[in-house]
Amino acid sequence: MTETKQTISRELPPEPTLRRLPWYLAYVSLLRSRHVDYVSSTSISKELNVDASQIAKDLSVLNIKGKTRIGYEVAVLEKALKDFLGFTRQHNAVMIGVGSLGSALISDTGLERYGLNIVAGFDVNPDIVGSTIKNVPIFHINELPERRNAYQAEIGIVAVPVEQAQTVADTMVAAGIRAIWNFTPFRIRTQPGIVIQNTSIYAHLAVMYNRLNAQKQQ
Repeated sequence: MTETKQTISRELPPEPTLRRLPWYLAYVSLLRSRHVDYVSSTSISKELNVDASQIAKDLSVLNIKGKTRIGYEVAVLEKALKDFLGFTRQHNAVMIGVGSLGSALISDTGLERYGLNIVAGFDVNPDIVGSTIKNVPIFHINELPERRNAYQAEIGIVAVPVEQAQTVADTMVAAGIRAIWNFTPFRIRTQPGIVIQNTSIYAHLAVMYNRLNAQKQQ
């Protein structure tokens, strides 16, 4: 008899689904820490304020099924989410711009738990170049091509002044970086095939400030 193994779909789900999956992971990880064995879509819905039918649809990309009137096994769901999201695999990354934000990201051990391994930092400030942060060495940006190849890093994190963002992105792509996590408000442009993820702290601040002001005017 042939043994069948459960597989995880690798078809890319819609981006809204991808953004919600980490919410579910955070919640089921909390449940596991509390020794909860099963959780239903309805329970997740009440906690996260997402429609239960949407949760069931989102979780269908994992190719796992819950038990009728019981729900999903928490440990199995947690592992499936981590595997699908790539959090159980190590992804080497380099930090470009080691100012206050860059230093904080290098020091954030939480990123390691989600598979992001910042192996080196790069800057032009002579006071920073040659130092280490949490055992992560900081090099001059001119060394990026050689060091990126040595560390086999595919991801580059950008936290430089906005006027330098495009130049730095071009340098990263030329050095072999395949994905850019952009923390600047500049919309980086690259050649096709390069993954860009923008995380604008300032944009989120603007939304928060405007919502706060709107509430005050009610």
